Order: sequence, then structure tokens, then C-alpha cells
Amino acid sequence: MKKIVLGTLGIAILLSSCVSQKKYAELEAKHNETADLLNSATVKLNDCLDEKANATSRMNALEEQNAFLKANNQELINNMGDLTTLTAKGAENLEKSLESLREKDLTIRKLQDAVTRRDSVNLSLVQSLKGVLGNLDDEDIEVSVEKGVVFVSISDKLLFSSGSYNVTSAAKQVLGKVAKVVNNKPDFEFLVEGHTDNVPYRKGVLLDNWDLSAKRATSVVRILQNDFGVDPARMTAAGRSYHIPLVGNDSATNRAKNRRTRIVVLPKLDQFYSMIEEGMKDPAIGGSGK
Repeated sequence: MKKIVLGTLGIAILLSSCVSQKKYAELEAKHNETADLLNSATVKLNDCLDEKANATSRMNALEEQNAFLKANNQELINNMGDLTTLTAKGAENLEKSLESLREKDLTIRKLQDAVTRRDSVNLSLVQSLKGVLGNLDDEDIEVSVEKGVVFVSISDKLLFSSGSYNVTSAAKQVLGKVAKVVNNKPDFEFLVEGHTDNVPYRKGVLLDNWDLSAKRATSVVRILQNDFGVDPARMTAAGRSYHIPLVGNDSATNRAKNRRTRIVVLPKLDQFYSMIEEGMKDPAIGGSGK
């Protein structure tokens, strides 16, 4: 009975150290929401660029008309005194149109700058990671960008021994290089995901592949925190079990590919989200302004 109680307590402690599926789902939903908003903003930005081109064409026509009106203004004033008021009103309307166009162009540039800054930061991050990890086999580690997010995928054989969640000495050197980069990027947070193949697993207090994947993620997080000084407030650990495979689990080679740990580097999404949201509200690009 005592062993059962101790085992149960061990499981409870282990499960409490792992990030809940709900928390991960919320984080993933926030990321998807931001990606959808970015796509919406991009569509609206393209519409604004088209509208700008049309407005520029109209502006050129108005400028030609204004030049004509100014050239003939004195003669028209001599013939029709009331036309003076009409000409002044036309010039005033033209000035308002030009000012509106300038405001819209400024807003478009702000949105373009936001996207460009995000892409530039991601490119810099990828180059830094590849720079410190460039001597590794591509099969063991991969750095990529998907939908504006940087991913570092590390193979299971590099990080852990078979069926273990203890990080190897060689893997600690790799994690130390990753830590050096992320420590120099304080505006980023990141998610550490553990992935397994579909071979059933049960050992000690670990009940299944969910436990193993989560335990491997927390092992990596602890190494980053305790050995390399990464701020724990910037990290989230999550286990994905075997439910998001890269390839089918139909051969030993494919199962090896699916056993991996993925570090998802996340920019301050709330800051970028707010920037896009404020831009979308700008009346100059058709927003409500509310």
C-alpha cells in the first residue's frame, strides 16, 4: 500500500510539472488568431495599395484640373464674379483630398514596416541559430520559419538515449548554443515541445507516450534554466505524444524522424497583435476608428 501511495504522489508531482493541454491549446489558439489577423491585415493592406493607386490617378487628374482652373481663374473672375467662390471651394476640396491621401499612405507604410520588422527579426534569429549550430548534421537539427514563427527541431537520438528523458552530454552542448542565442533575444518567448513515435511506452511512473513527451520537454527546459540561465518565465514545456507526426509511423526510419523535440520561438505576439489591430482601426485605411 505504501508503494502505491508513493507512486501516486510521484505521478501527481510529475503531471503538475507539465504544462496542461489547455494552456498549450490557449497558446496555440492565440498564435492561430494572430496568424489569421495578420492574413486579414495583409489582404486589407493589398486593398489599400490598390486604392492608393486609384487615388493617385484621381489626384493627378485633379492636379491637372486645378492647374487649368488657376490658369484661367482671372479671366473667369472677370466674366463671372460668383465663380471665384466656386474655384476656391474646388482648391479647398483638392487640398483635403491630397491630405487624406498622404494620411492613408502613411498608415500603409506603418503596416508594411510592422511586417518588415517582424520578418527582419526572424531572419536575424534564424541566421544566429544557424551560425551557432551550423556544424551539426541536418538530420539531427533543423532551423526553419513557418508563418512568421521560428522553429528549431532536434532529433531524439541527439537529445536522449532510447526510452529515456535524461538529456545527453552532447545534447547539452547543443542546448547551450541555443541558449546563447535566445538569451540575446529578450523580446522572444519560446515553447519546448516533446514528440514521440506511436510505439506504446510505460516505464516507472511514466504511464504512456504523453508522459514521456512531456517529461522530455521539461527536461530540456530545466537544462536551459539551470545550466544556461534562461529565464523560466520565457519558457513553456509541452508534451505532444505521437499525435503530430512528421511522417507515417510505418517503419523504424520514419518513427525515428517523429521522435523529436521542437523549440518554437515566439515573438511578443501581443505587441504585434496590438500594432496590427491599431492599424486596422485607422480611418485612413477604412477602419472604424473605434
